[in-house]
Amino acid sequence: MGTVVDDAAAGEFRAFFERHYAELARLAHLLTGEPDAADDLAADALLALWHRWDRVRAADHPVAYARGVVANLARTRVRAAVRERRRVALFWSQREERTENPDVAGVVDVREALRRLPFRKRACVVLRHSFDLSEKDTALALGISVGTVKSQTSKGVAELQRLLGTRTAPRAPGQVRAAIAHSGETAGGAR
Repeated sequence: MGTVVDDAAAGEFRAFFERHYAELARLAHLLTGEPDAADDLAADALLALWHRWDRVRAADHPVAYARGVVANLARTRVRAAVRERRRVALFWSQREERTENPDVAGVVDVREALRRLPFRKRACVVLRHSFDLSEKDTALALGISVGTVKSQTSKGVAELQRLLGTRTAPRAPGQVRAAIAHSGETAGGAR
């Protein structure tokens, strides 16, 4: 008897899908402004509806419910895009500085030491000292708390000091920070 209900539900959903997919994709396109994402959002919304189809089909206005799901998915996508644009803007908004006659050997050592740091420590150290971002901007760029930025930066600089201590001259925190900053300035050659 369960298969009869399942077959009936599947048939109802198929009919709902065929009637409303194009409308939901259009709605997603208008909400996000992204024609390529519209089909994906409509499909994701319909998948979510299928998983709750027993409740959706019993609702007074299943199409209104479907539109709400599309709107929520579109809102999430737009917010994620805005956060990503802010992160990119933080990286590119910094003024470009050049160093005359950088210590190439020191830069190579710093880059190698940075590669040995775990990603979060490396990202905090680079953003704070090479890109000169504030703790708040670094937290925003990485999607973490300011406290995490503080601790990861401190631990990262200490680990860099340990890694660089026997191979290069910079031993004081200020010297390590300067080497990190110079490492970022010479990355990729001429910009």
